[in-house]
Amino acid sequence: MKTKCVPDVWKSKNSDLSKKRKSFLKTGALLLAGSLFVGVASISGQAYALAPSVQTPQAYVPTPTDVAMVSDLEQRTFQWFWDSADPATGLIPDRYPSDQKQDSVASVGFGLTAYGIGVKRHYITRQQAVERTLTTLRYMWKLPQNESADKASGYHGFFYHFLDNRTGLRLNPDIELSSIDTALLMQGVLFCQNFYTQDTAQEKEIRQLSEQLFNRVDWKWMERPDHRLSMGWSPEHGFLPNYWEGYSEGMMLYILALGAPEHGLQPVSWQAWLETNDKRWGEEYGQTFLNFAPLFGHQYSHAWIDFRGIQDNWISSKGIDYFENSRRAVYAQRNYAVSNPGKWQGYDANTWGLTASDGPGDVTKTENGQTRHFLSYSARGVGRDYTQDDGTIAPTAAGGSVAFAPEIAIPALRTMKSKYGNHIYGKYGFADSFNPSFHDKKQDYWADNTYLGIDQGPILLMVENWRSGFVWDTMRQSAVIRRGLLQAGFHGGWLQQVAQQPSSVVRRKG
Repeated sequence: MKTKCVPDVWKSKNSDLSKKRKSFLKTGALLLAGSLFVGVASISGQAYALAPSVQTPQAYVPTPTDVAMVSDLEQRTFQWFWDSADPATGLIPDRYPSDQKQDSVASVGFGLTAYGIGVKRHYITRQQAVERTLTTLRYMWKLPQNESADKASGYHGFFYHFLDNRTGLRLNPDIELSSIDTALLMQGVLFCQNFYTQDTAQEKEIRQLSEQLFNRVDWKWMERPDHRLSMGWSPEHGFLPNYWEGYSEGMMLYILALGAPEHGLQPVSWQAWLETNDKRWGEEYGQTFLNFAPLFGHQYSHAWIDFRGIQDNWISSKGIDYFENSRRAVYAQRNYAVSNPGKWQGYDANTWGLTASDGPGDVTKTENGQTRHFLSYSARGVGRDYTQDDGTIAPTAAGGSVAFAPEIAIPALRTMKSKYGNHIYGKYGFADSFNPSFHDKKQDYWADNTYLGIDQGPILLMVENWRSGFVWDTMRQSAVIRRGLLQAGFHGGWLQQVAQQPSSVVRRKG
């Protein structure tokens, strides 16, 4: 479907995004402070060279107050995953506490990673994490995989986007078998395989289940004749017409498929995915980068995979890496907020962040002679492909960008908490979103009352990556990730050591 341009909301350049979450398919420098924080331009303490940036990374030393704030946010966000997960199955809701019947396999992927972070930060014991992880992996492995419309949780190793909390089965006939949500789940599965490495019966079982779950995914079945991956499938309609092409969170999907020891793709699929990148490269709000409008597309793959200092041939031709690309995207969004072409209330250098998030609702309001149209869940963002903005700010946009640009992301989090924290900061950290331009009778601005797993996840993982590099370091050990990157043509940096030691890379069967 084609989007229509709505006055005072957004300008559409080339977008087919649905505004409702159920039908939304995503089209797709620092100094060390003590031993806590990893620099944006360092890899395990070693500096790497990039071409000159449009905006040079700033050296950033967090104040004790900021360290305390970020630490508090990380623990609260972890607690969301721990409390929301069903202790009997390990399933995690799409949103909590507002809706506990609709479970998200993507939330589970973030949650499996969250438990490891909980161990590192001493929020929980390793044994607690082991038990919760085992419960989850055992349950996911036993869920039925078949072509039935109402008696399956997945098919060909892929899982449905949303599962029913009571049964673990496909939530309803509108829910697609999702390639990207399965990929998010599998990132968590691979994290488990590489974090739980102790020689105990339980941790051995975790590694075995992780391997079985990942190897069951039949990436070739989801591959189209043009070598691109479909966004999904349903028993009613077969493969979806939408497919993964061009820069987006789909990057991790292809890396997983290329690295798979069974049912994996060939390098030609990566080249097919890259074909539209040239159209998305260009300047936007003072930054020259590979565009994708909502910030989640610049965050998801990076939450697990360390792209610092490694390049494929395409990004190498631009003189940067994908990590630097994401940093520029963050700066572009901040610059957009400062410019504020839509004249939305509250926007400034420390109050910004557009990504896929909840909103006040699909309503039109007139105030002071100006008519504004607002949106419910929508993929808000700024880019060459499209710009969509109704004044709704999502803290996950800044929170999930801490590792890229802490010098602007942390002040943004601090400001949002200070100015709006009474309504948006609580037991589990930041609520999903708020809108200072939407006024109602109860309060001066609209604030969401819930949390989404796919927005909590980037905050938690990227804050920890900034503090210690923990998730990145764990995933560097994954033979699947290393092989996937090499198959896609990545080279340099930490990956160079792997290229020189081919025996350490998993070999594809058959």
